[in-house]
Amino acid sequence: MSIRAAMEKITEKILLEKSSPRTSKLEQIKTLNLSRMGLKSEDLPVLLLSKLCSLEQLDLSGNMLQEIPRGLCLPCLKILNCSNNDMEDVVSLEALRNIEELRLEDNLYLTVNDEHKVVFLLPKLRMFNGKDISSTAHHIRHGSTEILMKRVIGVWERSFSLPDPITAQSLAAVEKGFVNTACTQIKYGPNSLSEYIKWRVEMIAKEYLKSLTCSEEEGRVTDTPPTKENEAPAERRTRDLGDNIITSPQKRTRNNSEVAAEASPRKSSRLASAAPVEASPRKSTGVMKTPQKTDPIMTPSPRKQARMTNVDTPECSLRKSSRLENISQKGASKVESPGKAAKSIISTPTPRPAKCESPRKTAKDQTTVQQSKQKTSKTETDTPQKTARTKLKVPQEPVSLQPFHVLQCHSRQDSPDDFSTPLWSCAFEPPQECNGGGISGGSRTIATCGGETLCVIDCESGHVLKKYKVPGEEFFSLAWSTVLMSRTGGSARPCSILAAGGKKGLVKLIHPRVNLAFGEFRASRRAISIMRFSPCNASFLFTGTYENKIFLWDIGGLDRDYNFKISKLLVLETGSTPLHLSLLPTSPDTHLLSGCDDGLYIFDIQLCKNTQKRNEEMEIVFPIYKKKDKKNTYRTIDGLSFLSDDIVASKSHMQGSIYLWSWSATRASWNSRKKAVPAVVLAELQWSSTEIPYLSLGTCPGYGYVVCGDEQGRLWMYHITDTMMEKFKSGKIISATEVLEWPSPVRAEMGALEGPSINSIAMDPDLHYLVALTDKNMAVVWKRESQ
Repeated sequence: MSIRAAMEKITEKILLEKSSPRTSKLEQIKTLNLSRMGLKSEDLPVLLLSKLCSLEQLDLSGNMLQEIPRGLCLPCLKILNCSNNDMEDVVSLEALRNIEELRLEDNLYLTVNDEHKVVFLLPKLRMFNGKDISSTAHHIRHGSTEILMKRVIGVWERSFSLPDPITAQSLAAVEKGFVNTACTQIKYGPNSLSEYIKWRVEMIAKEYLKSLTCSEEEGRVTDTPPTKENEAPAERRTRDLGDNIITSPQKRTRNNSEVAAEASPRKSSRLASAAPVEASPRKSTGVMKTPQKTDPIMTPSPRKQARMTNVDTPECSLRKSSRLENISQKGASKVESPGKAAKSIISTPTPRPAKCESPRKTAKDQTTVQQSKQKTSKTETDTPQKTARTKLKVPQEPVSLQPFHVLQCHSRQDSPDDFSTPLWSCAFEPPQECNGGGISGGSRTIATCGGETLCVIDCESGHVLKKYKVPGEEFFSLAWSTVLMSRTGGSARPCSILAAGGKKGLVKLIHPRVNLAFGEFRASRRAISIMRFSPCNASFLFTGTYENKIFLWDIGGLDRDYNFKISKLLVLETGSTPLHLSLLPTSPDTHLLSGCDDGLYIFDIQLCKNTQKRNEEMEIVFPIYKKKDKKNTYRTIDGLSFLSDDIVASKSHMQGSIYLWSWSATRASWNSRKKAVPAVVLAELQWSSTEIPYLSLGTCPGYGYVVCGDEQGRLWMYHITDTMMEKFKSGKIISATEVLEWPSPVRAEMGALEGPSINSIAMDPDLHYLVALTDKNMAVVWKRESQ
């Protein structure tokens, strides 16, 4: 469709052109296709569309609709397709009560609560998103009516009564208090449906109060016929308190079927041409609204949770991930048998194991550490230049990395032809104490996420150890932590867990070592863009969301049945989507750096202060901002990571370079009366001039490395040593130490795949492995050659 056609408003002529059967009268149209026209809700003319009195099928997919316009009347409409839109509200569908088939897939902002609302509001709906929901709909519409009604009546009888005399003002005050109390006190069903249950309780409470009011008025005025105003509530009460009273709050099978845990990917498959890339909400920067209140939350028993499958069992040995080999190293293409372990491209000694850390401190010890760090953090920032001038104690010789494995392990429906699923985030498992909770070698184990799956991979063997799938989800971020799990006898042991989140706004909590997805909680009604655990408080989890907020949660510890309790500690207002989160290495409990779509912001996160909701303390601004033009402000910070205790690496979209700047010197120059603070730039590193956004960088402080991928699959590597620090004074842009070319993986009888965009980079602390994630469903593992 042409751009011109997409920009046109809906007219009678367009309706006739896109209708079936062909006719000259709107009243005779039965099928109408208005898909992929770039329509917003205000582009749908209610009066004109309401003339389609015979319309039975309407396709509105692929547009930008946030809701169906109010007042739209289509009495014969039976089939409606609103998939792939920006729907935020389903209540507007209530007027289309004769719909029998409805599609709402790929609407980023809709949740399971909205799905239940729409089933309740449409009494004739039997097919939803291509599935027959007849039995489920019966439970949703009728199952818990009596229970919720009894609880609502109980709240009224315990605490409320009708005012005397009854006036509009006094009745409104009683209604407000009654509805708020009922919504607060009545809990029913799983936490994932709490919003829906609250919505229904509010509806039932209002209708119940109206019924009492009508009864009271009837008792006082018996000789006067009811007015139309008195009739309306009774009619509505008959409908809402009759057939369509309440949805079923009984627990869905989400944890066992929808949240499925699988073994590693299916048999390896040949390379094929890439499928069209699906639009990802990750690329959207629209303003989001309505944060979800979720504290406190008690999770259900782990017996009701999904279990992950251990790939190492003989039963799953034939389901290893598809691994693409690099012919530039071997000189010939070859596909290994899927039953065999992945072979190394270059034989190297097994990496030395990571150092064993001391056991995690108890919760009381962690609190003491946090308080002591809060006392010392001010002293550290009072001497800004000291850290910046300290030499980087890193090896002087650069490392040599070679491509080791290429894995295609996030395929949708395990399709061998899926080269369109973008991979977004990866992180190495933190080193564990000896015989701790790690899956394998700690720093050789990495978690990756993209599409509807999360994988845990052994970098040495190239095997996918665990694979976790949530149908309909798109994971954008993940984070590791080590929390304490209580045991019999009162002792506790460290437990390495994963948190992951994406477009559904839910945080999934997983214990990979025992193959258990043990819980979830709602962090937002919008998508989750980034996640980060605090290094000094292992149970503190930051979640950045598409509603332009960062939430700090405390998930607490785990009991032996994996029960935990969620509490919300902070809400940080960002003004745009947060893309990266970094905590100060020396005092991670004092300040948070957030790279956002609209700049780099610093937040005070000290919990000793009373305010829970906070705005940014200051904004870091960069020299590149001065080059802004009509097309770009250069304010999108799509790369952010600490290289040392003081040096930060960051980049802006379309900058073409990477800044190294001093945190302490920058903060020292801050005037508390002004929020904007110019970054004290130490150096500028030359990088690709690509216009593709969200290509993140990674750092390895122990070896002084900054690495960033580009749009051609290359890795730009910068080895920052104390010798190079002297060159910073020259003011010249510093070239990359090395640029690693895309390994050009191939399959038998297929050509080499061109270099895709590198979305994310991760390195283990000892730089034995580097993992790069692409937007073409490939995770590339690079391994350091032995010295």
